[in-house]
Amino acid sequence: LQWLRSPGPQHEKRTLFGDMVCFLFITPLATISGWLCLRGAVDHLHFSSRLEAVGLIALTVALFTIYLFWTLVSFRYHCRLYNEWRQTNRRVILLVPKSANIPSNQQSLLGLQSLKRNSKETIV
Repeated sequence: LQWLRSPGPQHEKRTLFGDMVCFLFITPLATISGWLCLRGAVDHLHFSSRLEAVGLIALTVALFTIYLFWTLVSFRYHCRLYNEWRQTNRRVILLVPKSANIPSNQQSLLGLQSLKRNSKETIV
């Protein structure tokens, strides 16, 4: 969720937002277009127009191939950006167990006892 709020530089935010909007619009359009093409192909097969039916089926295959290719490329691009962001935006808390060797006043000086844990941080 942190990455979605702040994925990186401004152009990466615009790209993520643009791809999300395109995905929301293109998915139903591709589905409806594919359904209409296949429906038209079935109608043309009933009226013995095989060449037009084959053309509509080829159009449907091309449409879904391009849609899936765009979706895969876009998804891989944003996964790569997320992994880069995750590598550079880690929060780690080191918990040192109480030891007989370290007096309690030194532990409090180090701030180990008053350490507040944030839900966004990783405990090691």
